[in-house]
Amino acid sequence: MIILRKPVAGLSETTLASFIARARRAAGLAGAVNVLVTSNRELRALNLRFRGKDCPTDVLSFPPMPGLIDGLAGDVAISADLAAENARLLRHPLAIEIKILVLHAILHLAGYDHEHDRGEMARRESNLRRLLGLPGGLIERNRPRLRSEHQGSGEGSERTRKKPRAVPSASAAPAGKLAAHVGRLPRPR
Repeated sequence: MIILRKPVAGLSETTLASFIARARRAAGLAGAVNVLVTSNRELRALNLRFRGKDCPTDVLSFPPMPGLIDGLAGDVAISADLAAENARLLRHPLAIEIKILVLHAILHLAGYDHEHDRGEMARRESNLRRLLGLPGGLIERNRPRLRSEHQGSGEGSERTRKKPRAVPSASAAPAGKLAAHVGRLPRPR
């Protein structure tokens, strides 16, 4: 399910759903991905509630709780406000920035962790970005001028792909928690 609480020029729910399907296939992620595009205010509330950080962030990923909802890869929440700011700084459309954030979140849902993987996620994101026709990936292009909690990341210890971990764009809260917060995301059957 896609919810665009903040309108994004050039990006409809149908267009975003199509991109999510392509990105999931390219990343090898099975299952549905629910996406909420909303305000800094709501991302700040989600970040505080699920990560204990009282600030907005560009993207949060919520991996599924094992056995809770079959066929769900996870939930993603994106700040349209921070995405718009970064899109202006990088001189590309907001719709492209939203897709870059979605791709980044999908990789987290697939088990990648740029905080601890010695650049593996950055390389994968860069390859998928080119495949999907997107400009600079979130990790590789991240500089202090961009608004994100991903600043300075990409180095660290080994990544395990056995199960997704909570990382800056991933929440410790399992998927389904976002649905409860949003109140409009029905649980898949």
